[in-house]
Amino acid sequence: MHDDFKFEPVRGLPEALPADEHILWQGPPEPLRLAKEAMWLNWVIGYFALLTFWRIGVSSADYPLTIAMAHGIPFAIAGTITALLIYGIATVQARSTVYTLTNKRVCMRIGAALTMTLNLPYVCIGNAQAAVRANGTGNLTFELIGETRLSYLMTWPHVRPWHLSRAQPAFRAIANAEQVAAIFAEAAETRVSQPVISRIEMPNIASSDGIAAE
Repeated sequence: MHDDFKFEPVRGLPEALPADEHILWQGPPEPLRLAKEAMWLNWVIGYFALLTFWRIGVSSADYPLTIAMAHGIPFAIAGTITALLIYGIATVQARSTVYTLTNKRVCMRIGAALTMTLNLPYVCIGNAQAAVRANGTGNLTFELIGETRLSYLMTWPHVRPWHLSRAQPAFRAIANAEQVAAIFAEAAETRVSQPVISRIEMPNIASSDGIAAE
């Protein structure tokens, strides 16, 4: 099978990691959960189911039940095809996506047709929210600070829903979301708490007898 991302020196990353950086966690979205959350799969199925029953109910007033049920078949077929298309899109998105946590940053390789990699240093993330379901899957959303801004349309569906003006990138539909959130919290706290030491050159100070002090 051809690997479209064979050019990557490290899976999910556009370049090799520096010597002082290492991967803590990597994973993709779960296709079915992504389809349900980001692409409204359940709502689409419900909509076509409602149309099917409505058509059967209307037809049953003038035709026998067997014929009325046959009138609902086209709606059921249309709903099935639409649901399969949505699941197919979600599967392609999931297979082309790699979420990465390192000891320094959040990385997101996203996009099926147009692939991009987002590098979000922990110092650019002001807050994170984890939404975890009973089955362990969930979302991890990152609230950016400063001048860092992302396009909602370019990063969809890997963003928090409905936050259009200031998009919040997110790990969507990941397994073991609580564990991933804990890894992020520990790494971010460690990274942000590290002091940043800048080196500056100090001028020589002349002594009273005209000889530079060492």
